[in-house]
Amino acid sequence: MQTKAGFVTIIGKPNVGKSTLTNKLLGEELSIITSKPQTTRKRILGVLDEKEYQIIFLDTPGILEPKYLLQEKLLEFIESSVKDADVLIFMITAKDIAKELESIQKENIKKLISKKSQRKILVINKIDLSNEETITKALKLFEDSNLFEKVIPISALENYNLDNLLNSILEYLPFHPKFYPDDQLTDEPEKFFVAEKIREKILEIYHDEIPYSVEVYIEQFKEREKGKDYISAIIVVERESQKPIILNKKGSSI
Repeated sequence: MQTKAGFVTIIGKPNVGKSTLTNKLLGEELSIITSKPQTTRKRILGVLDEKEYQIIFLDTPGILEPKYLLQEKLLEFIESSVKDADVLIFMITAKDIAKELESIQKENIKKLISKKSQRKILVINKIDLSNEETITKALKLFEDSNLFEKVIPISALENYNLDNLLNSILEYLPFHPKFYPDDQLTDEPEKFFVAEKIREKILEIYHDEIPYSVEVYIEQFKEREKGKDYISAIIVVERESQKPIILNKKGSSI
């Protein structure tokens, strides 16, 4: 039986719901989610495998005009992920459609979505935050722009219209042998996701007290047959003054 297989890259500005969408489509919590912009630091690869197809989703950092080295590196991750894509999903939200349309006209974004061989889908997320009239006008505006093959409104959080999106992806996916074994979910080791989960909790708990540049490195990770697993992690913050915030009194926050 001939299978379909290919790479689907999801791009968009920070906090539009790229990681939520990736997790929902995979049925697994691979990408961490917080309210901070650019929580995703590198491209996260997730494999959705079925008998007839295999979709490799690439979740990417949010698109920003780079102002310093870290943001330049994040933009490089986005650009390389776009090059790999058979299908490109550009994601916006329904909060302010006029501004979203304006942002797509910017040179840096037009350049990202200009590869002619890719099939492109515009996904309008968080439609529960808008009204039907606004959504209908938005669909017409974006369809008239001729930048995308399809424009699909969704609510990733509410699982609304995700089946339609998945069917559209499959429509554009090429016939190809599967890239990964049937039981492989990602290309990252377990340690990576342990570090990401710790970083997610730090960003959730400390909000603005600890900047999103905090890093987590796993020294040891041992699974135990009984009781809790053993994890030894190094948390790197920008300034010495941030250490006591992370630790709290006698390490109580840890």
